[in-house]
Amino acid sequence: MERAYKCCQSCGMPMKRDNGGTHADGTISKMYCSHCFLDGKFTVRNITVDDMKERVKGKLKEVGFPGFLTGFYTRNIHKLERWKSHPLAVE
Repeated sequence: MERAYKCCQSCGMPMKRDNGGTHADGTISKMYCSHCFLDGKFTVRNITVDDMKERVKGKLKEVGFPGFLTGFYTRNIHKLERWKSHPLAVE
């Protein structure tokens, strides 16, 4: 059984703000959000952890977060499960 996480293990988004991504069999992922993981695959592949940080910062700015806070919210993305085994790029 998949462990339930409080935050997406790819981008860091709180899982309570999302229903979760989906596995290939249609079940809900308790590890990744729907923005990062659909149908058993990452939605953005071949991305580095630094690129993911920049992507998340951009999304946060789009919804009105001040620039200085975006760095605060993305500072630990490299510690998430997706990036522990593949820190430079995935898939």
